[in-house]
Amino acid sequence: MIITDTHTHLYSEAFDEDRHEMIRRAIDNNVSRFFIPAIDSTYIGSMLQLEADFPNHVFLMMGLHPTHIKDNYKVELLHVENMLAKRQFYAIGEIGIDLYWDKSTLPIQIEAFKHQIRLAKKYKLPIVIHCREAFDEIFEVLEEEKSKSLFGIFHCFTGNLEQAEKAISYKMKLGIGGVVTFTNGGIDKFLNQIDLKHIVLETDSPYLAPKPYRGKRNESSYIIKVLEKLSEIYGLSNEKIAEITTQNSKDVFNI
Repeated sequence: MIITDTHTHLYSEAFDEDRHEMIRRAIDNNVSRFFIPAIDSTYIGSMLQLEADFPNHVFLMMGLHPTHIKDNYKVELLHVENMLAKRQFYAIGEIGIDLYWDKSTLPIQIEAFKHQIRLAKKYKLPIVIHCREAFDEIFEVLEEEKSKSLFGIFHCFTGNLEQAEKAISYKMKLGIGGVVTFTNGGIDKFLNQIDLKHIVLETDSPYLAPKPYRGKRNESSYIIKVLEKLSEIYGLSNEKIAEITTQNSKDVFNI
């Protein structure tokens, strides 16, 4: 059984004390593919080191996270462009709009989102979308930028059925993580109405740990709790859920 964590911040400071042990623990539990989103230029060195340490398991994305879009965002976007020109990445991410922390930056968040979508089209790469309290704004941008070559993952999907179907209509898979295990998460109530071909698994570690670890540091091995919940929802074995969602991840990332 091969399980794919399509979104994990393995470079996070939360893992500084036991990073390699934590990754080995995941690999020992059949979680053997880790897709690493970028946040800003300050984490690139750590990301490259992870790839060097685990070359058969770690796959990198490149992008500027919406909460890190500040006054210097044009410099950061230039860094994204330069990195994409230098070497291979497997997605543009994580990118998008976040109106939870700072609504005042919405105009430049939209500008950066569009710019990075166009980079994805140029390099024929998927996008990995961060959306927090911004479904309408995200969908507005996707409607403007939609094309045959635009596809990707709606990371950490927490919307309703209508929003799920709309995301899928833009050729986005739904990234399902720990929230699906929460009593008040909501998405477990309708997820069985979404074909499993549209689903990928993720942890977003060290954030959003699933039950029974909720409130603690999340790690990639905990994705098994997400897998087990999907097995319950879809009435399929853990092995089948792992097989289908890993194939879905291969269809997105082309590896």
